[in-house]
This record gives sequence, structure tokens and C-alpha cells, in this order.
Amino acid sequence: MPESLGALTKGALGDLGAVFTAMPEDALDGLVEAIAGARRIVVFGLGREGLQMRGFAMRLFHMGRDVSVWGDMTTPAVGPGDLLIVSAGPGDLATAGVLARIARSAGAKTALVTAQPGGGLAGEVDLVTVIPAQTMADDRGGALSVLPMGSLFETAQMIAFELAILKLRERFGETAETMRARHTNLE
Repeated sequence: MPESLGALTKGALGDLGAVFTAMPEDALDGLVEAIAGARRIVVFGLGREGLQMRGFAMRLFHMGRDVSVWGDMTTPAVGPGDLLIVSAGPGDLATAGVLARIARSAGAKTALVTAQPGGGLAGEVDLVTVIPAQTMADDRGGALSVLPMGSLFETAQMIAFELAILKLRERFGETAETMRARHTNLE
């Protein structure tokens, strides 16, 4: 018999809570500082992680930041003073590595959001933000999340990004009203 919605919810929220319990209090500080100091920001991610990165870009835009999603036609060239944030939950992603190398050679700062800080990409970026959650790299055997595949990491990303926005909102003197004023009216 399938588990009840209540039991699945309790399991998913318990898994998510454990991720944030495992994160140190300063886990987002480096990312927040890098964003606060960036002239322009470009974000990159693939698949469901890419969707979370797009959501983060939207919130950064609502805060008045100059932000683009890699691959969009309006993505600017990056250089000194700019920040490229890439997502690679499993710790390495060929495309993210190439983009990080290009950005660094152009003088931009690079940041990685990952669950696997021992992956190869961590050594190629300026800043690593770790969200210690199950990804597709470790979704077999052992103690597994009730959520499938990399869903725990992707969901934790969304919450971590919103927490970073709250820290940045205070820093930049933004309010719900100033952010809402930048929301599109073309709906």
C-alpha cells in the first residue's frame, strides 16, 4: 500500500530540515558577499538545478541587481567586477567547468553551489557554497531521502537562495514593496 501524503510530507520535510541543520550558520555568507560586491551576475545550471538558478536570478533582479541567466540572448560578456555562479550538485559538470574557466580568464569571480565540495569543479572556482543534500551522484544505497534522485538538493537550493535573498535584502535596504515594484506587469 502506498504511503499516505502525510507520511511522505513528514519524510520530505524531515530530510529538508536535516540539510539545513547540517549547514553551518555562515554557509551562505561567502555567496552573499560575492553577490553584494558584484557589478553584474550571471547564473548557470542545467536541468532542475537550472530551474532553481533561474528562480534565484529572478529574485536578484527583483532586488535591482544586474543579473542574467547564461544562454539567454541578453547575457552580457563578463569581466572584472562580475560574478558567475554555477550549480553542480554532484560536484562536477563539464559545461560549468568550461564556463568557470572562461569567466575567470576574463577576470570575473566564479562561485559554485554544490552538494559535493570534493568534486573537481570546486578547485576551479573562487568560492564554493555547500548544500549538503542528496543528489543524483549519491541517490543509491545508504540512508536515502524520501524525495527521488536529486530533488532534495534542488529543493534545498531554492530555500537556500531565498535565505540569501533575505540577507541581501536587508543589506541593500530592500523591502517587499521595493522588490514587488520590479516585478513584471506583463502577466
